[in-house]
Amino acid sequence: MCCVTKPSQELLRSISDEHVLRSLMASRRQTRAELAVTTGLSKPTVGESVRRLVELGLVADTGERTQGGRGRGRVGSFYSLADVGVALVVMIAPGGVTAECIDAYGDVVSRSHHPIAGPAEVAGVLPVAAVEAVAGRQVRLAVVSAADPVDRHTGRLVQLPDSPFLVGALDPVEVLRPFLGGPVIVDNDVNWAAQAEHVATGVADFAYLYLGEGLGCALVSDGEVRRGHSGLAGEIAHLVTIGPSGVATPFIEVFGELGLRQTGSTAIDVARLLAADGEVLSVVARAIGGVVTALVTLADPAVVVVGGPWGPALLDLITTGPRAVAVAAASVREPSLTGARADALSRLRTALVEASRG
Repeated sequence: MCCVTKPSQELLRSISDEHVLRSLMASRRQTRAELAVTTGLSKPTVGESVRRLVELGLVADTGERTQGGRGRGRVGSFYSLADVGVALVVMIAPGGVTAECIDAYGDVVSRSHHPIAGPAEVAGVLPVAAVEAVAGRQVRLAVVSAADPVDRHTGRLVQLPDSPFLVGALDPVEVLRPFLGGPVIVDNDVNWAAQAEHVATGVADFAYLYLGEGLGCALVSDGEVRRGHSGLAGEIAHLVTIGPSGVATPFIEVFGELGLRQTGSTAIDVARLLAADGEVLSVVARAIGGVVTALVTLADPAVVVVGGPWGPALLDLITTGPRAVAVAAASVREPSLTGARADALSRLRTALVEASRG
């Protein structure tokens, strides 16, 4: 007869502590009696867990009490998370550098934004924005969204031909390391946008096509963003599509031939594009259709999601190839920042659970 190994007391305590912590993350303050209800644990088990978490500095007595006495039962103490630290969220984009600190409830507790005149200013502005957002707080980790290709192994930004917002070989990990004691996670802004779209819609297999000043794509398969060996999957600027004259043309060159680039840059002039006549927009939509056809052929997504400042405006003009696929507008506002925030919150909560285990 096979013997069944019982879980150790240490494991049971660890599981109980995690349940209590995550319950307090979700509802901010609770009594031990309320925690017993929300976690499904016994009152003595919750009491011991709260005691351990208070000793570790992860949970604190708020000083608030329930109304007791005169038939109302015993007075109960309300507990909440202690000052357990924050996660730093940074967005590096053409409009500037934004740095936020979020707590374990998901609240933005501080924010700093610095406009920039060009990508060359990012290296100097990034630490300034981080200092303002951190403001002496304990930062457990950082998550960075960058409007540039990112090397998935190092977190460094990568220079590719014709990238309109070319910061250069910036290393956000190295720049931000002095402000925190934990990891720095860096990813491309379109990947974060796709992750936010997945969470919002529940769709597990789709391509996210970003159409703005720059051109980007993220591929989501089985609920996971596929970044490729180096992290450069989805860089579609040089994907060959149908050009204005009907011949094969790199996607980025379509806008050059149509005179829709910003002066002295490969960046697309969004205002000029949106003001273009129907014939020009039809040519652009046809080029997008060629890109969509390639994505469907290679990745077989259930849907192609179109986001960015001008992409959704052309949605009705886009036609796909012989393999029909649904094409829909993105549903999340501030998608890159939303995706990075959600990841930072998840990582911060996991870090607190790990801290409870010593």
